[in-house]
Amino acid sequence: MVVTKESIIGDILDYDSGTAQFFMEIGMHCLGCPSARGESLEDACAVHGTDVNGLVAKINDYLANK
Repeated sequence: MVVTKESIIGDILDYDSGTAQFFMEIGMHCLGCPSARGESLEDACAVHGTDVNGLVAKINDYLANK
């Protein structure tokens, strides 16, 4: 899986639950709620005031190095 700004959080978590750590780091603690699982990374980062490109890079690096 390659993560983009348009990737849906629920899809990323379903692919690899270990990615939850990156969402927790930005303050997204409600990963199980329906709206959070259906949000794109870009939308979630806008709400949480986080750089989406940095988060995409972290998650892709994690997935590539498993």
